[in-house]
Amino acid sequence: MVTSKVWVLKKHFEGFPKTSDFDLKKIELPNLKDGELLLESVFLSVDPYMRPYSRRDMKEGDVMIGTQVARIIESKNPAFTVGTFVVAASGWRTHFISNGKGLQLLPSGWPESLPKSLALGTVGMPGLTAYFGLLEVCKVKIGETVLVNAAAGAVGSVVGQLAKIGGCKVVGCAGSDDKVAYLKKIGFDEAFNYKTVTSLDEALRKASPDGYDCFFDNVGGEFTSVAINQMKKYGRIAVCGGISQYNDTVPQKGPYVQIPMIFKELRMEGFIVTSWNNRWEEGLKALLKWVVEGKLKYHEHVTEGFENMPMAFIGMLKGENLGKAIVKV
Repeated sequence: MVTSKVWVLKKHFEGFPKTSDFDLKKIELPNLKDGELLLESVFLSVDPYMRPYSRRDMKEGDVMIGTQVARIIESKNPAFTVGTFVVAASGWRTHFISNGKGLQLLPSGWPESLPKSLALGTVGMPGLTAYFGLLEVCKVKIGETVLVNAAAGAVGSVVGQLAKIGGCKVVGCAGSDDKVAYLKKIGFDEAFNYKTVTSLDEALRKASPDGYDCFFDNVGGEFTSVAINQMKKYGRIAVCGGISQYNDTVPQKGPYVQIPMIFKELRMEGFIVTSWNNRWEEGLKALLKWVVEGKLKYHEHVTEGFENMPMAFIGMLKGENLGKAIVKV
C-alpha cells in the first residue's frame, strides 16, 4: 500500500487565498490493476489560472487542480516503463494511479542536463501559451513593437524572447527592480517597474514613442485601460490573463475599451492554449530547440517541499516569483 499526500480545497477563496483555505490529507492507494501505473510527483506547478478555475470547476473538498512532472514507479501497462518521466494533470498529489490516458511524455531529445521541471514552464504549457498567443493570436511580424506585462513571469518572459527571436522590438514591465534587470538580461529592449513609475502612460510612451503593434496582456485592469490608448492603428491584443482581477471580491469598473478600439481599428482576442492541443508537439519541439540553442533562457522559482504548496501558490499570486514557480517534492 502506498500513501499519497493530497492538498484539497477546504474553502473557496474569498479575496486573496489563505493557507487556511487548504487542507492536507492522506489517501491510501489501492494495488494496481492490469493496465494501470503508479506515479510519484517530482515537480508540481503553481499557476495563476488555478485561482479563477478553482471557482469555476471545483467543489470544496476536491483535490486542488494542477499539473506535475511525475516518475513511473510501478507499471502494469506495457506502454509505460518504470523510471519514465511524464507530465500529468492529476492535481496536488504526491502519488497517484493512472491508466495511461492523458499522460504526456517529455519531448524526444530532452537533454539529461536540462531540468525536467521545464516541462511545466518554458517547454510546457506556459511556453506554449506564449508561442501560440504570440504567433497565432497576435500574428506578430518582423520589425513590429511588442508590449508584454507580467513580463518576468512564466509566460511573459517567454513571450518577450520569442518576439526577439522573431525580429521584434520588445517592451516589458514587471513589479520589481530585480525583475526589470532580469528582463534586460534576457534581451528585452526596454523594461520598467510599473510600481515605481510616476505615470504608466508616460512610461509606455517613453519606451515606444511610436506606440505598439502587439500587446500580450497577462494582467488586465488598469494597465490594459492605459496601454490600449498607445496601440498603433490595426494593432492586435492577445488577452491571456487578468491576474489584476483574480482576487477581487468586487468587480472592477471601467474605463472601457470601445472608443480606442474603434478609432484605432484594433483586434482584441482572448484565448486558452488548449485550443491548439493538436499542435502541442510542434510547439514543444520548437521551444526545446530554442532552449538547447541558448536562444530561449529560463529562470525557475523553486519552493522545496510538498507541504509548502499553498505558500508557493499564494506567493506566486503576489508576484514573488521570477520566472516559473515550481514546487519540488
